[in-house]
Amino acid sequence: MSAIEELTALDKSCLPKHIAIIMDGNGRWAKSRGKPRAFGHKAGVESVRNAVRFCRKFGIDALTVFAFSSENWNRPESEVSMLMELFMLVLKQEVKNLHKNNVQLRIIGDISGFNKRLQKQIANAQELTKDNTGLIFNVAANYGGRWDITRAAKAMAQDVVEQKLSVDDITEQTLNQYTATADLPELDLMIRTSGEHRISNFLLWQAAYAEFYFAEEHWPDFDDEVFAKAIMCYANRDRRFGLTGEQIEK
Repeated sequence: MSAIEELTALDKSCLPKHIAIIMDGNGRWAKSRGKPRAFGHKAGVESVRNAVRFCRKFGIDALTVFAFSSENWNRPESEVSMLMELFMLVLKQEVKNLHKNNVQLRIIGDISGFNKRLQKQIANAQELTKDNTGLIFNVAANYGGRWDITRAAKAMAQDVVEQKLSVDDITEQTLNQYTATADLPELDLMIRTSGEHRISNFLLWQAAYAEFYFAEEHWPDFDDEVFAKAIMCYANRDRRFGLTGEQIEK
């Protein structure tokens, strides 16, 4: 039985509600085919499209993908420029289809770092899909986990200064309300492709009790079967959240 068949037969209550993906390996995938890195990034767009469709099919509440980290600005200028243009193009081409399929698109990260044209494109895409009630699709762009936590801490500090919040009110739950994913389900499953075993400053706060799955496949090769294997692996794990197995069974 294939992983997709197993997943189809699985009790829906066993599925993760929120999945995050570090989409790694576009450049290596292209290099292995004697192609430029841009070829890999463009191929990766199709995998993003498939991942969204897959999550919609299986009723996943939220999907968050790492598209561009705050550290990616250090890549060669030509590659960064190409990624920005690709981001613009994909937003323009895909947003109507997302809207048609009741997907709510959110861009999380410091969008002030992008040019005004891209910022406007982002605002228009989010405005079009903001009332959709299906899958919440988060694209982390110019995002870093440390940036997210720092921004949350600064916002809380400002509210304390303005007496909207007291120091005694600050708890883990309070800080969570200031993060980029405040209104989403807890992160259940984080996937990274291309055989790398690190989280690269992605969703540091949110990943506290997430399960991790590291796929050997490069991102352009991340198909439905690989995605299903990741979710089946998640479903077969014993999630204890700091408790003992005996406590969970009671």
